[in-house]
Amino acid sequence: MTKERILVVDDEKNIRKTLEQCLQTDYEVVTAVNGEDGLDKFSEDEFAVVLLDMKLPGIDGIKVLEKIKKQDNEANVIMITGFGSVKTAVQTMKLGAIDYLRKPFTPDEIREIVQEVIDRDKMEVVEEELDSYEDYFRYAKSCINNRKFEKGRKYLQKAVSLDTSKPEAFNLLGVIFEMQDDLKEAQKKYRAALALDPSYKPAQENLDRTTQFEYQKSDINLGELDNENDEIEEE
Repeated sequence: MTKERILVVDDEKNIRKTLEQCLQTDYEVVTAVNGEDGLDKFSEDEFAVVLLDMKLPGIDGIKVLEKIKKQDNEANVIMITGFGSVKTAVQTMKLGAIDYLRKPFTPDEIREIVQEVIDRDKMEVVEEELDSYEDYFRYAKSCINNRKFEKGRKYLQKAVSLDTSKPEAFNLLGVIFEMQDDLKEAQKKYRAALALDPSYKPAQENLDRTTQFEYQKSDINLGELDNENDEIEEE
């Protein structure tokens, strides 16, 4: 069975080596030492995921991202960022990055984020197979992760129609409004989720974050059916 190809674009040798070692068991890993090298290799082959450093000599990561998305708008690009450039990493989501990996990271975090993106990309759902609140919630969440906001809203409304007592769908509706820059409506949905369950942590975190003086769309919490945190970073 042919392994999925992963492209790693980073000028730091240690980072390239770490990523390659973490992923080479399950994937075919190709590395590039700078933006120009990364663009050349991206043009020569097909990759399931691109791990792209934000700060690169010559063409920086944002420019590389823009060029990759022009070549292939469906390309799955995960940005690699240091702690100090998280805000910039969040902004790259608007340019089409699907997620970002913050340094320092662990091998498990690397493998998890890559596998999640690949699984999400392969996800095929037949609408007729969705028949429960949980089905609609999970599928709506995958739509949000793929930036298909209107489709996600449609399935969240279906989830709510099946059970109006649960907070998760309202929290995700708030996330969609926030991603579409309608902060007032987003806060209404977060409050609606909390009205249903005052202990629902994802909605409380989202509401607290959106009411801060220096608001930014960092660490949006998608929530989970089991109350575990699941975050999305977006501008």
